[in-house]
Amino acid sequence: MLQTVRSTRGMAVAPHTLASEAAVDILRSGGNAIEAMVAAASTIAVVYPHMNSIGGDGFWTISCPGKPVVAIEACGAAASNVSTGYYAAKGLAQIPTRGPDSANTVAGTIGGWQAALDISKEWGGRLSLGRLLENAIYYAEDGIAVTQSQNVTTAKKLDELQAIPGFAETFLVGGKVPQAGERMRLTQLGKTLKALADDGLDSFYRGRIAASIAKELKALGSPVSADDLATYRATVRKPLELAHSLGTVYNMTPPTQGLVSLIILGLLDRLGIDRFGPESAEYIHCVVEATKQAFLIRDSHITDLDYMKSDPQSFLAPEHLDKLRAAISMEKALPWGQGKGPADTIWMGVIDREGRAVSFIQSIYHEYGSGLVLPETGVNWQNRGCSFSLDPAHINALAPNKKPFHTLNPALARLNDGRVMVYGTMGGDGQPQTQAAVFTRYAVFNETMQAAITAPRWLLGRTWGDTSDSLKLEGRFPEETRRKLEALGHEVEMVGDFDEIVGHAGGIARYPNGVLEGGSDPRSNGGVAGF
Repeated sequence: MLQTVRSTRGMAVAPHTLASEAAVDILRSGGNAIEAMVAAASTIAVVYPHMNSIGGDGFWTISCPGKPVVAIEACGAAASNVSTGYYAAKGLAQIPTRGPDSANTVAGTIGGWQAALDISKEWGGRLSLGRLLENAIYYAEDGIAVTQSQNVTTAKKLDELQAIPGFAETFLVGGKVPQAGERMRLTQLGKTLKALADDGLDSFYRGRIAASIAKELKALGSPVSADDLATYRATVRKPLELAHSLGTVYNMTPPTQGLVSLIILGLLDRLGIDRFGPESAEYIHCVVEATKQAFLIRDSHITDLDYMKSDPQSFLAPEHLDKLRAAISMEKALPWGQGKGPADTIWMGVIDREGRAVSFIQSIYHEYGSGLVLPETGVNWQNRGCSFSLDPAHINALAPNKKPFHTLNPALARLNDGRVMVYGTMGGDGQPQTQAAVFTRYAVFNETMQAAITAPRWLLGRTWGDTSDSLKLEGRFPEETRRKLEALGHEVEMVGDFDEIVGHAGGIARYPNGVLEGGSDPRSNGGVAGF
């Protein structure tokens, strides 16, 4: 069993230990939380390539003592020349999930790194970009040790990926799925990271790297153009806020699920979950029913912020949350069957010795994204845009320059007792549910961060291509919990004791005395690093 990690000078958590260590390496060199996170983000894009890439999107929630919390929206929009007609002309009734036609949005994560580093400079950040990318460049050139997670994912998805341009050459070794522990080099990606260190991050969109990316995307059949790259910039936003009885909880604005996560916590605050045990059927019922109410809001309202008809903050008003609470029955489960489907993502957190905290998430959507790997730059491009609907009446209907719906949401809380908490996970529909589990077990039930993350979890909805929208419970839950949930009307399905479908969670809390406490997920290859 993993033990709670504590330190005083800085801490990082990631679903791969090398990313955590890269962040702490920067903290030890005098870097701040943002600089450390850029090091972690670049490293994880190399060492955990099935889960994320610099060809994907990212979101940041950032806290600096004495200042308002800020958020960064680093998600790319649809190409300017894609529309329902674009796909209709190809005889497609829906957007493909793999290949060039699924690679239809700009990759925003590098723009997010730049926006975050601009904030870092205001904090006095001084480390060079080359220093921040040093670990990532080394691992790409020298080679990574393939994880069990990467091995299993590659084998599971090989049939749908191996024929896509660049995939086999990049992610297979000798034409075969690499085994756990086998060495894999990502030479072209290493060259691109080195070029970014030399030229600056802006080169990804408006420099020599952008020119190469645009040429490669066009040659492979992606609709993303040089103009689409050149017009992209990440956006700094005011995050959504939930007034909770224990403090203020922050999350990302639409098009993410940040609103969903906050609605769930607002409802649980009203349901009095502290009277139940954290593995009881009553507690899980409360979280699942709150999730259903939040998902109903999500599926009716959440889209690109520029297209929303309602202010997302208005859904967190006390009177609105009270109305949603009244719709929850403690005696009967609401029928369900509306999952959103898969997502492959990483969440990471960093808090530095000054108490500056970063909650960060980076994604390519499905495993290996579109599967498309650009031959010169080695960039694996995301397929986030396959979540668009080709139905013009749908809330997330495809439109040129529109941002797609994102399951991603990096959470951060400032508690009334002075603690600051960053936490999050990957896992599609499971992200807001796991966030609720981690927050409530830590802040409401007063478990350690590690215990809150290790404890058995659940998932309502789909992930990784599942067709079932059942309520999936990890096998470590008591039999009595399963029976009670079924009696309440939940369609329960038991899964593994430590099952990846419930996500790779992590969290760090900083106490008023400066002590840091972190936890990482035994379901991942991650770890907490502190000093």
